[in-house]
Amino acid sequence: MMKLTCGAEEQLKKDGVSYRVGKFPFMANSRAKAIDTAEGLAGELIHEAVLATNYDASSEDIARVCHANPMSEAIKEAAMATYDKPIHM
Repeated sequence: MMKLTCGAEEQLKKDGVSYRVGKFPFMANSRAKAIDTAEGLAGELIHEAVLATNYDASSEDIARVCHANPMSEAIKEAAMATYDKPIHM
């Protein structure tokens, strides 16, 4: 399984490396639904991405870890989207 670091997508494209992208819309997240906006929430997720990057975590590694509800679990949902269906979609 390919492990990605921040900013690596452009390099993968340049090198012709096959990879998968997992996405999860913020509006499917319970907090975003409750406050009716997905704006301004990324700052609460940065620590998740930094931790995964520092430990060379794969998307499967990220998906198998328990994440705090409601915001950080959006990272888990996106990771799950690379190999399985997100729980809240």
